[in-house]
Amino acid sequence: MIPLLLWILSSHFPWHADGAQEITASVLFVLASITDGVDGYLARKRKQITTMGMLLDPLADKIMVTSALVALVLYNPDVVKVWIVVIIIGREFLISGLRSIASTEGFTIEASDLGKLKTVVQIVCVVSAFLAHRWTEWHFGLLIVPVRWVAIAAIYFTLLVSTISVIDYFVGFWKKIDHASKDSRKKSFVLSRNKKSANAPVSTP
Repeated sequence: MIPLLLWILSSHFPWHADGAQEITASVLFVLASITDGVDGYLARKRKQITTMGMLLDPLADKIMVTSALVALVLYNPDVVKVWIVVIIIGREFLISGLRSIASTEGFTIEASDLGKLKTVVQIVCVVSAFLAHRWTEWHFGLLIVPVRWVAIAAIYFTLLVSTISVIDYFVGFWKKIDHASKDSRKKSFVLSRNKKSANAPVSTP
């Protein structure tokens, strides 16, 4: 869906009138997010979690969000600022790096509640930024939905949650890597003592 989303946001998309471009991009992004969630749910429920799935699922999610945010820098620069996107994408690189190190050390970093909240907020952020390209606000009788302000609030809230969640991930990583290092030192100490005991001369009566 990612190439299709980028095509919809480009000047090559044939339908630009009446917000067709913004609505189509929003619907496609929401559908992609739903399928990502359903895929993970079914894999856990049916116990069909695979190593390849553990690699591709978060990778596809990150590429989808990153592609949308980078496209929005050009598509709606008044709402989505370059420096914000750089921080959010940098956060994704840092988390991926921590998970890679954790994997080599033999443990995993599970997604926290903050990480899950960040995902939901990112969806709201991207969709509202799409819609804010066309509309400033929606009027439903007496109800007024400030689309532009919702998009601005969502992008800064995404920035805040992303920053807090990466600190939370790093603290969890540090605790586990410190614990893994202590276990490794203990094993080395035990092995060295056993080796010395095995090489010790045996006294005969």
